[in-house]
Amino acid sequence: MKENREFRWKQCLVIRGDIRMSCGKISAQAAHAAVGAYERCDRETRERWLREGQKKVVLKVKDEQALLELKTIAETLGIAAALIEDAGLTEVPPGTTTALGLGPAKAEEMDRITAGLPLL
Repeated sequence: MKENREFRWKQCLVIRGDIRMSCGKISAQAAHAAVGAYERCDRETRERWLREGQKKVVLKVKDEQALLELKTIAETLGIAAALIEDAGLTEVPPGTTTALGLGPAKAEEMDRITAGLPLL
């Protein structure tokens, strides 16, 4: 068994809980959020997160307003944020905001804004 190690960096993927999406759709939206937020990070942050093992946590919020508030807080703290709007080709109407990618960033900074959110 591997020893427990502490991750200093992580990425949070936040999904709206008030819209119905299949597991596959949720997975795709989380993937879009992960890539979008990663691309907004500086090179040094990306490299540290990659070397450490790329910790990701998938969380949920109650609605779009909560997602938008979380994005604003993250940006105020200097954490990369990517809001995902769906193209509307499958399960939700075009332009539906489905997810938010945050970071990667230092875990303690991320915890300041996401610690109260439930896991998906």
